[in-house]
Amino acid sequence: MTVGEFQQLIKDIYFEKDSGRGVDGTFRWFTEEVGELARAIRKGEPEGLDEEFADVFAWLVSLASLSDVDLEQACVKYRSGCPKCDAIPCKCEEKIPDSKDKEI
Repeated sequence: MTVGEFQQLIKDIYFEKDSGRGVDGTFRWFTEEVGELARAIRKGEPEGLDEEFADVFAWLVSLASLSDVDLEQACVKYRSGCPKCDAIPCKCEEKIPDSKDKEI
């Protein structure tokens, strides 16, 4: 299944409900699913990761549909590699924050 096919499937299943709740409400559901994925990753629970990733992706494509964004077309941005350095793999230098630098 392509990204576009998945987006259309999720739209067929949920667009009416998603439209009723709107972008803001759907975004809140999306962030809740991201939180569930984060908990599963932190706990090292591999048995549920595929379902959590699927849920996050489904809510993301719902948001894209509500925002009239074709995710398959949007992904073209990465077709040639990193959009900043055009390399595969990315050659951009980035500073990875140290956990002690983060505010809690």
